[in-house]
Amino acid sequence: MIYLQLFYEFFKTGLFAIGGGLATLPFLYNLSDKTGWFSHTDLTNMIAVSESTPGPIGINTATYVGFTVKGLPGAIVATLGLVAPSIIIILIIAYFLKAFRDSRLVDAAFYGLRPASTGLIAAAGIPVLITSLLTVDSLYALLSGGMTAGMIKWPAVALAVVIYVLTNFVKKTKGLHPILFIAFAAVVGIVFRLGGV
Repeated sequence: MIYLQLFYEFFKTGLFAIGGGLATLPFLYNLSDKTGWFSHTDLTNMIAVSESTPGPIGINTATYVGFTVKGLPGAIVATLGLVAPSIIIILIIAYFLKAFRDSRLVDAAFYGLRPASTGLIAAAGIPVLITSLLTVDSLYALLSGGMTAGMIKWPAVALAVVIYVLTNFVKKTKGLHPILFIAFAAVVGIVFRLGGV
C-alpha cells in the first residue's frame, strides 16, 4: 500500500509541477504536512543535497524521500511516479506534434503557464530562504511583530551575500560555473558546522 501511495503522491507532483524541479517544492512541502514522511527541515536539507548532486532537483528529492520511506524499492517507485506524467505527456505530444505546433490554443496555454511556473518557483523559494537564513522561531516572531538579531543565522546571511556578490559583481568570478559556488558553499558549511558556528 505504501508503494502505491508513494507512486500516487509523486505522480500528482510530477503532473502539476510545471516549470521544472523547483516548481515541485510547494507540492513537497504539502506532502510533508500531509504524510509526515519528512519535515520541512529535512526538505531543506534534501534541496541542498539535490542542488549539489547531478540531476534534476525534483527527481533527486523524490528518490531521497522514497528511499527514506521504503528503501531502494521506495526510491524507485517515487522516482517513477514523478517522471511518469512527463513521459506520458511527451508521448502524447509527439504523437500529435503537427497539430500542437500550429495550435493557437496550445500557444496561449503555454503563455499562461509561464507566470504560473514563476509563482510556483517563488512559492518554493520563500520557505527555503526563511529556513536557510532565519531560526525556527523567527517566522513566528516576524508574524507577531517582534524579532531580535539573535533569530537571524548571520553566518548563512554572510555566505549568501558573499556568493551573491561573487556571482553578480566580481568580474573574475562572475562567469564561473555554478557548481564551483555550490562546492564552495558546501565546504564553508562544513567548516562552519565543525567550528560550531
